[in-house]
Order: sequence, then C-alpha cells, then structure tokens
Amino acid sequence: MEHQQLKKLLKFTLKEKRVIKRLGIPPDAFIPLLFSIRFGGDWSFVRNSDKFMAVKEKITEYDEKEKVGCTIEIVYLFLNPRILKEEGTVYRLEKCGDKGERKLVKRPYKMIIEADYIIKASLDPLNLKIKLKRIKEPVKFEGSGAYGASHEMEHLSKGQISGRPFWEFEYEIEE
Repeated sequence: MEHQQLKKLLKFTLKEKRVIKRLGIPPDAFIPLLFSIRFGGDWSFVRNSDKFMAVKEKITEYDEKEKVGCTIEIVYLFLNPRILKEEGTVYRLEKCGDKGERKLVKRPYKMIIEADYIIKASLDPLNLKIKLKRIKEPVKFEGSGAYGASHEMEHLSKGQISGRPFWEFEYEIEE
C-alpha cells in the first residue's frame, strides 16, 4: 500500500474510533458494522453475554431517463437482538464463512427484530457518506434481509448453521 493510501486509511480508522465514542457503545459492538461496511455481507458475534449483529440491505435507485443509478446500502447494527416475529418459510441454499459447501436451510420470509440498541447506517456511493442514526423502533425485514438476519441470529444462538448438505440433491436430466 502506498504511503498516501496508508495515511488515508489511518485517518479513516481514527474517525471510526471517534464515531464509536460519540455513539456511546462498546467498541466491540461496532465490529459487525465495520465488517459489513469494509467487507460486505452480514456479520455477528458474541462477547461475554452480549450479542452483536449487522444486517445489510441494498436499495438501487435508477433513473430511466438519464440511464444512471446507484445502490444505497443500509446496514443495521443490533446490540443484543431479539426476534419479535417471523412469517413464512423460504427454502434456500446458503454458504457460511469458511465452510466450503452450501447447505439447504429454512428461513423466514419476513422478520421483525428489536434490540437494546439499534443503529442504522446508510452508505451512499455518490456523496461518499456513511450516515449513522440511532433508531428505537424494531426493524422489519423482508426477503434477503430476513434471510440474512435469520442466518446471523442462528449464529448468535447456536454457533453453527444447521441444514442439509448439498450432496443430498439428485441430478435429474430432462429429455
């Protein structure tokens, strides 16, 4: 990494530390949000008796006339999340972390999650801003957001993801 890039990264990291302090949350609690912003995806972990989870959703805005758009990423950070409601069932294949193969899992189509503390982060690629806001009401997820939240909640409660291995599928050639 070049010297200038390294300086910019260090400056960004120092800003992250100030943001954590201003939000008044434990530094460890911010890790899933940082990982989601830096590496993408949903993240969770348990530290002592606390549970931390970040769930990402994407909203693409596209102007048909101008033929240009952008994808806003919304990341919710939950401190000690709790499921209030699940609705529906979706069967899907999921890959998890360093596991080589995917598993067949059941996930809810809709979920409502509350937590001791919730932060909504909005990443806008056009103005290069990460807007953070504390929200007090439960968060409703539908579709991929619900699948991700369910996956991370399973990590928080069980550690590993349960499901059927992909090799239980059978090939079928259609004529």
